[in-house]
Amino acid sequence: MRRSCNLLLLLAVLIGAYMPGTAAAAESVSLHATLTPERLSQGTTIGFALEISAPAGQVPSPLTGVDVRYPNNLGIALSGLGLETCSQQILEVLGSRGCPVDSRMGYGSALAKVPIGPEGVSEGASIAVLRAPDQEGHLALFLYTESITPVLAQLVLPGLLLAAKAPFGGLINVNVPLVPSVPGGADVSVIQLQATFGPEHLTYTEKAHGQTVTYVPKGILLPDRCPPGGFPFAATLAFLDGTRASARTAVPCPRSSLRSRRSGPRSQ
Repeated sequence: MRRSCNLLLLLAVLIGAYMPGTAAAAESVSLHATLTPERLSQGTTIGFALEISAPAGQVPSPLTGVDVRYPNNLGIALSGLGLETCSQQILEVLGSRGCPVDSRMGYGSALAKVPIGPEGVSEGASIAVLRAPDQEGHLALFLYTESITPVLAQLVLPGLLLAAKAPFGGLINVNVPLVPSVPGGADVSVIQLQATFGPEHLTYTEKAHGQTVTYVPKGILLPDRCPPGGFPFAATLAFLDGTRASARTAVPCPRSSLRSRRSGPRSQ
């Protein structure tokens, strides 16, 4: 009798564990990072791409926050990026075109799932990464999204560059406001987000000898040595349903640094 009861209890637990809808669906995220170009002691552009997914047949919970941690010993303060700032008021009235040219720090894109119909509708948006006025000593930025649809049009995502624990050098913290699909309707769910921080595709202006000249900022300075295992990146995402999802990756060391590390110092 006791053995039969134990078997029935075990069977009930297993059935409950595999019954659909018995537990809240958890989002998952994948992270891809790039350093372009990846030359030690030279300027580069940092790029990251996030892809958010949920169990089959479900839409991820709306995204509310993003933390992307980047490698240590990056010369962001010496990058020459974001020499001017843009304000949220200008963005809301004029868009990114109203911001100073030298406030642009990068580009990006986003893809969201709009809860319309049984499977939802995907809508894309472009992103302008812009320098914002500093906040309490922290470098601030805006991710300004713009699309041809009214769902993601002219959306301002405020962000900060904050400290992070080793092996990271800092993190990019971005607050993602909720966006209803229609007035009073469900909020849209971000399923892809990618952005760059650096001189790639950027052109700045400056005055020289009474004339306006264009130039490309030097970029985020890489250290003279690559850390073991490559340059580490990590991301933590927060969702409206209270869950979080994390991912890690690393940009492999450039081949030149691997060759020099294997060869070691020459004997005299």
